[in-house]
Amino acid sequence: MGQEKKEKKLTLKNPYLLVAWPGMGEVAFKAAKNLIDKLAAQEFAEIKPERFFYHTASVIHEGILDLPQLPFSKLYYWKNKTGKNDLIIFLSNAQPDLAGAEEYFKQIMNSVKRFKIKMIVGFAAMPVPVDHTQAPKVWFCATSKELAESLKNFNMNLLSEGQISGMNGLFLGMARKAGYPGFCLLGEIPLYTIQIENPKAAKAVLESFARIMNIKLDLSGLDAQAHVLEEEINKLLDFLKIGPQSASPIGEEEIEKIKKSLSQLTKLPASVKEKIEHLFKTAATDISKAQDLKAELDRWSVYKEYEDRFLDLFKKSDNRNN
Repeated sequence: MGQEKKEKKLTLKNPYLLVAWPGMGEVAFKAAKNLIDKLAAQEFAEIKPERFFYHTASVIHEGILDLPQLPFSKLYYWKNKTGKNDLIIFLSNAQPDLAGAEEYFKQIMNSVKRFKIKMIVGFAAMPVPVDHTQAPKVWFCATSKELAESLKNFNMNLLSEGQISGMNGLFLGMARKAGYPGFCLLGEIPLYTIQIENPKAAKAVLESFARIMNIKLDLSGLDAQAHVLEEEINKLLDFLKIGPQSASPIGEEEIEKIKKSLSQLTKLPASVKEKIEHLFKTAATDISKAQDLKAELDRWSVYKEYEDRFLDLFKKSDNRNN
């Protein structure tokens, strides 16, 4: 259950609830974490992790082996001095087991039920065939046509078709089903950089959110991070001899080459590694689930790294059937 840590008499005015988990480009997590820091939002509650997360490995420090801490799921609040909508921010540093997503949703909403949430907001990434030096556009979708129409006034692009995976997408769908209005802001990221964090996209999403909320944010720190990241990608592109030479999008062959190189230089988000391990475990007992595992490996361009383990699933399945 939600565990109140302090501010038991906390009152908020027409609060928006923003929710974020790690995902592609770490756009949602990075944007929400930056928002918490810039607004000096205060933690007031936490969802206990044991029912929604599980250990997938042990950690070793100075030769001593132990279990790591389970991911956190924390709630923060910020009071708007203008007297308009206050803000609640839910942040977790890992994706939960999506088999329990509905219960997870209910736990979070029960933790904020007394505040009478006016609107639910989500952040996400939108991989597209653009160059990493381009300014990312922000796309949006909403839980109703009326809300979508009102958001068109904020210089964003309506996402008419598609899907948003993980809790960053599921939560908004569940919110709509439960009768809550809400919308999601998606920052563009290049297809060949989905495995590394994208502060430029996080900034673009925050700028749009700030306009909607009519609040001021100093996002210069994200500019500095984006500059460093851009330089590193430029070095990689120069090394591969396929640097951007024109304004046209990079082709599929080049994208695959870059993704393969990036996979050797960057780390998968911890939440993605946990999801992959969970899918391996599921496929080991139900080989029909292997297609879900393959799709996830392809999505992050890491199939080659897991190929032997993946093929072993079928060998074990054949042995069980003999």
